[in-house]
Amino acid sequence: MGGRLDGKRIVVTGAAQGIGLAMAECFLAEGASLFLIDRDGGLLAAEAGRLRAGGGRVGHAAADITDADAIARAVAAAAAEIGRPNALVNNAGVNVFFEPLTLSDADWQRCFDINLKGAWNCSKAVLPGMIEEGGGVILNIASTHAFTIIPHTFPYPVAKHALLGMTKALGLEYAGQGVRVNALAPGYVRTQKAVEYWNSFPDPVAAEAETMALHPGGRIASPEEIAKAALFMISDECPFMNATCLTVDGGMSVLHHP
Repeated sequence: MGGRLDGKRIVVTGAAQGIGLAMAECFLAEGASLFLIDRDGGLLAAEAGRLRAGGGRVGHAAADITDADAIARAVAAAAAEIGRPNALVNNAGVNVFFEPLTLSDADWQRCFDINLKGAWNCSKAVLPGMIEEGGGVILNIASTHAFTIIPHTFPYPVAKHALLGMTKALGLEYAGQGVRVNALAPGYVRTQKAVEYWNSFPDPVAAEAETMALHPGGRIASPEEIAKAALFMISDECPFMNATCLTVDGGMSVLHHP
């Protein structure tokens, strides 16, 4: 019996840890061939080696998604190593949180370069091949910040709102060529970044409990739960899902008064 992703040749960015790594593990278990990209070359090489040791077809390249030329080279390497990519997960991103008037021009640029331009650089690199082969899938990892606002997190939600706009624009632009473009919006996820955030408070246990209390179910997602949703969206199980966003936040963004 085949896997749910047999025949998928998937590029995943931000793949050395957290949600990106969880997706890589999940996709590999379902028969995909992978090409992993991350800025942290050492960590990426170690994780890619671990996945290959388990029998998976996994290539990797250290690259900065804000560098369009580097991404073009990485996608060319992916085509040589695993075959021309027919799926892309734009997962790499960075939290840039400020009160608006304290934000520097450099931090504004960093936020948009990584969270928006980076996703476009990667999409631009894979789209010609997908169109030539008659189809493909792009999945942008957005956030509940893409449609809700938390004060003092500027300009991160602005960039994530824009990422949804790009998702819809590209989805409509290339639907006729068989390319689906969608977004996945996680809420809080138990990654190392979340743990570091809680540890930045005088009482990390209380900070974590406060985060849990925001959620109707009293807990947050694991990276593996986000990966399972991504698996569905990358697979051929939702062929008519296009230019839309799936929210995976346990109901947090629906709750009116947390």
